[in-house]
Amino acid sequence: MFSFSQAMDDGTARKDETQGNEFTDDSAILEAKKELEKWKAMVLKEEDKKSLMILEKVDNDDSKTRAQKEMEALFKEMESRKKEFSNTLNGIENDISDLEKRNAELRENLRSSLAKVEAGKAESFKLQQKFKIFATIPEKKVKFSGKASEEEIPEVIKGVFSITQRPSVILNGGQALITFEEEKVANQILKMAKCLVTCEKAKIDVKPRSLQLEPSVKFEIQIDVSKKSVRFSDAPPTMAEERMRDRLEMSFSRPSRGGGEVENVEYDKVTGTGQITFLHTGVAENLALKRTYPVDVEPNTTVNVGPVYSYKLKKFQTFCGTPKRTILLEDVEDVEDEEDLQDQLEIHFQKPSNYGGEVESIKYLSAGKKIKAFFGDDTVQLEEA
Repeated sequence: MFSFSQAMDDGTARKDETQGNEFTDDSAILEAKKELEKWKAMVLKEEDKKSLMILEKVDNDDSKTRAQKEMEALFKEMESRKKEFSNTLNGIENDISDLEKRNAELRENLRSSLAKVEAGKAESFKLQQKFKIFATIPEKKVKFSGKASEEEIPEVIKGVFSITQRPSVILNGGQALITFEEEKVANQILKMAKCLVTCEKAKIDVKPRSLQLEPSVKFEIQIDVSKKSVRFSDAPPTMAEERMRDRLEMSFSRPSRGGGEVENVEYDKVTGTGQITFLHTGVAENLALKRTYPVDVEPNTTVNVGPVYSYKLKKFQTFCGTPKRTILLEDVEDVEDEEDLQDQLEIHFQKPSNYGGEVESIKYLSAGKKIKAFFGDDTVQLEEA
């Protein structure tokens, strides 16, 4: 049975339950608000991050664009530099090629020039040997008589020498030279193409030929030798030029050494050579004969001394010709001993029946030999070539 008290109890219980529920809802709402605020804060924070990221992305995009533009500019510059380098390299290669060609031409010109120089040296040496003069000038004592003043004494010794080179020709093996006493005999033999010479063991054909002598020269040498000056060499470069000049003057002024009063000193420190000119004649002549002279530079120091001279080449003439009485025989075979064959040749060309005549001289050379024949006015002199 439902009673009032029970109802009251039930009502009180429901009221308490309602109040409890209200209290619970308020707490939940507060919690929810707090949670909402938290989420709002988090959303704002994330929004800020997103904004920052967007800004960074924009910045990165701008940087990327700038970087791409810079990269493109660098690439274009690199291509331009590469093209410029390629052009420069091609130019350098072309220059190198041109230089190599030029060097090759210069080397070829150098080789050609050296060959010409060597040929010139060989020709010069040949001419020097051809025109070389070996002559010993004899000493001659001269005695002066009478008186002469200092002004009348010449300061130079003059000499004139006439040089004549004898004409010559090379005589090779298998050839012979024959000189006849008469010119007409040589002319008769030269008109013949060949001569049949009978020997003991065989007969040989020899060919007569006229001689063409090597060019010869004739000239005159005028020499002036100073009587007041001497030249010196091998002076040591141990002191200043002016001081050395003073030492040389003092040294060459000593009469005890054969010197005399010095008028002038010429000295070249680079070459160690020079010239001393004395005041009077006679001193230089004596010193030139000594060849050496002591100087006051270092202990035991000597210099080489020699005469001061000048020379001139005058009346130079060249000439060549053909001897009128001498002929050359060629293609002479060695069928006999050299002396025997020479005798057979002389016998053959002495006979008038062979259009010959009196033989003045004859020289035959067997194969493998060579001599030089020198021609004078009326003689032929033979020397080993």
